[in-house]
Amino acid sequence: MVSKELKNLVMETGPYYFVKNLPLHELITHEFINTFVKKGSCYALTYNTNIDEDNTVALLPNGKLILSLDKDTYEETGLQGHPSQYSGRKIMKFIVSIDLMDLSFNLDSKKYERISWSFKEKKPLKFDFLLAWHHTGVEESTMLSYFSNYQIQEHQPKIAVSTMTDLQCPVLQSSELRGKPEVSCSAGELLDWLGAIFSNAELNNEPNNFISTYCCPQPSTVVAKAYLCTIIGFILPEKICLLLEQLCHYFDEPKLAPWVTLSVQGFADSPVSWRENEHGFRKGGEHLYNFVIFNNQDYWLQMAVGANDDCPP
Repeated sequence: MVSKELKNLVMETGPYYFVKNLPLHELITHEFINTFVKKGSCYALTYNTNIDEDNTVALLPNGKLILSLDKDTYEETGLQGHPSQYSGRKIMKFIVSIDLMDLSFNLDSKKYERISWSFKEKKPLKFDFLLAWHHTGVEESTMLSYFSNYQIQEHQPKIAVSTMTDLQCPVLQSSELRGKPEVSCSAGELLDWLGAIFSNAELNNEPNNFISTYCCPQPSTVVAKAYLCTIIGFILPEKICLLLEQLCHYFDEPKLAPWVTLSVQGFADSPVSWRENEHGFRKGGEHLYNFVIFNNQDYWLQMAVGANDDCPP
């Protein structure tokens, strides 16, 4: 059974916003920086752009605006940056980082004037953006009213809940990350198993199943019921932290379940993965982490990235 507090938190993971054709210069204005960037954590990500071939932009909660630009756009903007570390021999992508907090202290500087002129006149760029803002206290301004001159929509994350019956689960021991033969499974085997569960794959490895030959790692146990909740949207780390905190309280009272997990998948086409590390797509654009919380309050933290990524911190 899932607690009422956890269910309520799941329902409160939004909102976030979708803005169509938003000029990039809107994110560097004095008003935007003072209203959103300085008064909380502001997040933005270009929507429906492919990191390996399109121009993409992300605004991080520390006030850094990260641009991943193709060669022609980079040269036309006239901004300072560096080649993408995943470009290969022929450099086709460049990374530009703009510190909005630093810019805001001197809006009369030549640097700010050059960036503003670049985005407004020299190479005006427009994108569809996902936006979200986490702040403490009640603020007068909201994103809906601030961007009312543009096509803006408020969205709530999509939530899907299902109960799986007679589910074959790997046996885990919190003290055995690598697992023990015939005693417990490893952390890596758990991650594979979770991928199969999230993909709704069959776990029985039947000979006539041509889609998946995967089977549950051994040793395993069959649980009568398992609860799976999936949240899809532009979800902020602050909301995920609240979910994790509530999951840690799940075992405050004795439960039959030996462990629970919280898995977070990053956007495949984000220009960054962890912190400001450059992110590339390569074959799948994976960057994700998974918490496993055990009934003795031990936990595992697993982090995974694709080939075009630095190792997580």
